[in-house]
Amino acid sequence: MAAIVSTSAADDAAQRGEDLSSNPQIRMSTNKDQWKPIRKTPSEAHPPYRIGEIGMPWGDEEKATWLEQTSKKRSYIDEVVRKLDAVDKDLFEIRRYGELSKNPELYPLMAAISKDWDAAKPSVLVTGGVHGYETSGVQGTILFLTSRAAEYASKYNIVVCPCVSPWGYEHIERWNPICLDPNRSFGSDPATHTEESSAVIALLASLGVEGSSEEGANPGWVCHVDCHETTDTDESEFMPARAALGGSVYKPCDIPDGFYLVGDSDKPQLEWHKAVIDAVREVTHIAPGDDNGTIIEEPLVQDGVIVVPATQLGLCASVTPAAYATTTEVYPDSPTVTDDQCNLAQVDQSPAHLTTSPRYARCKAAQECGACSGCGGALGIERGACVAAPGA
Repeated sequence: MAAIVSTSAADDAAQRGEDLSSNPQIRMSTNKDQWKPIRKTPSEAHPPYRIGEIGMPWGDEEKATWLEQTSKKRSYIDEVVRKLDAVDKDLFEIRRYGELSKNPELYPLMAAISKDWDAAKPSVLVTGGVHGYETSGVQGTILFLTSRAAEYASKYNIVVCPCVSPWGYEHIERWNPICLDPNRSFGSDPATHTEESSAVIALLASLGVEGSSEEGANPGWVCHVDCHETTDTDESEFMPARAALGGSVYKPCDIPDGFYLVGDSDKPQLEWHKAVIDAVREVTHIAPGDDNGTIIEEPLVQDGVIVVPATQLGLCASVTPAAYATTTEVYPDSPTVTDDQCNLAQVDQSPAHLTTSPRYARCKAAQECGACSGCGGALGIERGACVAAPGA
């Protein structure tokens, strides 16, 4: 069995000359570990992780040691569940769609679902907190629910799961309590599912939505936005832990400074992604590529956008067949942004996702030309008249 380094996180940090007391609530992030290479030997930048032995994947003892070092840092009930009281109950049903097996009374799984569900409408899914430690992914999703979602309720069936991983939210962790990454667990093989992903999959199945709605012109899933963050602690803690779990040492990688999107290489929808980036640019800055033209070692396909095989990786963004699906990445550790800006970036990109498509982009005068049937440019009802408008 691999050796276990029993040094505590605080002692380990002290040995490196770091002071953890100045940062009691760590802000953390994203779904990018599977793209980042690892190495088999330590480096000065990344010494061996405090748990495990190089070359030996973790067993039950190492995982138990990791769990013992976690602690509750904030309240899921206070910061998430109670905030749902502010959601418009005339428009949305607040549904408990399950609970975690660990302390189920503390971790009910909550969703907001259109009350006036119409099988003839296209459907939209917004998820947050798949990685619980990514704060604006959760808080931005709640803010969208309480400030903007009502604008789209007449045109779409809307499902919002604001915090898919409540234990991770409370403990500010990327994994769930058994060292599994929920954002690698949404694939087609049930053996790879976690209880977090299984609950979401079961909820979506219960809604009876089938297939994809290419541009909101027919029933089906039209859009899925999965809200995440990329933070400095990915580099200092979460990616090194992920490498150690497999018996390796993490290879350093640049953290992108700014907002970016991770699209699906099977359906990249680049024009749509560009429209979203342009909308978010009004709130926060967009991450530039590095000297190699990459973000997290994936080549930029356009400003602020990379694409990966989402289904193959089991990402949450692949859980529906939505024609338009993406993972957002907000950078909360930039010295030029505030927490409010991070939340607003998640909020403002959501309407952009719902009101932009290649078809609508070709009808620039949709609201002024007189031929619009009243959809206001949003995807969904009566879009045929907009398509027929001059310039379409």
